[in-house]
Amino acid sequence: MTTPDTTPDVMAPAPRPPLLSRLGALGPLLGLLALMAVATALNPDFLTVSNLSNVLTRASFIGIIAVGATFVIVSGGIDLSVGSMAALMAGSMILIMNAAAPSLGITGSILLGMLSALLIGVGAGLLHGTAITRGRIEPFIVTLGTLGIFRSVLTYLSQGGSISLDNALSDRYSPVYYGKLLGIPIPILVFAAVALLGGLILNRTRYGRYVQAVGSNEQVARYAAVDVTRVKITTYVIQGLCVGIATLLYVPRLGSASPSTGLLWELEAIAAVIIGGTALKGGSGRIWGTVVGAVLLLSIENVLNLTSIISVYLNAAVQGVVIIIVAFLQRGRRT
Repeated sequence: MTTPDTTPDVMAPAPRPPLLSRLGALGPLLGLLALMAVATALNPDFLTVSNLSNVLTRASFIGIIAVGATFVIVSGGIDLSVGSMAALMAGSMILIMNAAAPSLGITGSILLGMLSALLIGVGAGLLHGTAITRGRIEPFIVTLGTLGIFRSVLTYLSQGGSISLDNALSDRYSPVYYGKLLGIPIPILVFAAVALLGGLILNRTRYGRYVQAVGSNEQVARYAAVDVTRVKITTYVIQGLCVGIATLLYVPRLGSASPSTGLLWELEAIAAVIIGGTALKGGSGRIWGTVVGAVLLLSIENVLNLTSIISVYLNAAVQGVVIIIVAFLQRGRRT
């Protein structure tokens, strides 16, 4: 006599997500493609190689910062200081390079300035992460405070004006922004490398899983023996490092820094992250979506420049509307 086999079929494949859900995951990419189609219909110059290269190059600054912001937001945090941080980095590295040039030479002073920007980023990240975790202060409050501190320090250093890079240093440093490798602008290559590395860390490493676990439910992550404090501090360090990398690419573009440098970069970085599908409540995120979000935002700005549908001066307003709409669409999302 045989008994019926009640053992569950453990080899049965998991059900595929509904078609609408899969299409929703591609929302940022579909939105970018739709925008490109509309932009091309309005002005055929949009799809020229030179214009697309310009869009991607300009998107590199915000995109690199947004990669770091993805880690912070996935972990359940926020950083409102990235624009002011970039401004302080730019001014500081220019002052350091100008001062070090007579003793270290042009190449040595440039390397020292680049290193100083990265160290400032790491230090700012440590400051934010420590204040938030050890000091138990809300991320919004900490980074709102440092937003004002960083920009006011730069204003003091520049005496309300601008800090300019020495001409000889500027000539040697300019290829970092204006140069090309295999026909591709260097900022685009750096952006691609940062995004690829960020995606690998977030989705293919234990640390990336910890970041998502902390953002999903911090208390459960603690019960699972995750070092929540270390994970959160590291996300802010990653954010600071990404801001430093973006600043290294930005300084040779203009060769100067002023109190208006990096203005509203935090808005653009956060917008790129949430447009890309990262949950505002934390717990899940996609680096590739952040990349698409950054390119989409700069494409909007480019379209406003190429057409007269809406004034280019309303670009920040358009970005603000986009953030509100995406937040509304995410209001019922569980992470």
